[in-house]
Amino acid sequence: QVRLVESGGGLVQPGGSLRLSCASSGISFSFTTMGWYRQAPGKQRELVAHITGGLSTYYANSVKGRFTISRDNAKKTVYLQLNSLKPEDTAVYYCNRNPPWSDYWGQGTQVTVSS
Repeated sequence: QVRLVESGGGLVQPGGSLRLSCASSGISFSFTTMGWYRQAPGKQRELVAHITGGLSTYYANSVKGRFTISRDNAKKTVYLQLNSLKPEDTAVYYCNRNPPWSDYWGQGTQVTVSS
């Protein structure tokens, strides 16, 4: 059974940083392209970044140069380092495969950027 558990969100001031973690189980993690997604209130869920098994990365233009995705295959965990946060980064952040499994979204972790 696939399980994805996100953590690390919180309230941070503009310009601050957070590190999100996503622990997985039930998947062949090392061979899976893992992504971070976010959904802001009233908006559709969007892909923020992904990392392949070969460590190639993709970033949405809105976060390029500020966010960094990484993975630890031994821990079956994917991370997202968020730097230089802006109010528009406020959203619930989720991890999933890219393309995502429709049935296996976790609960997400809330990131709120506000002064």
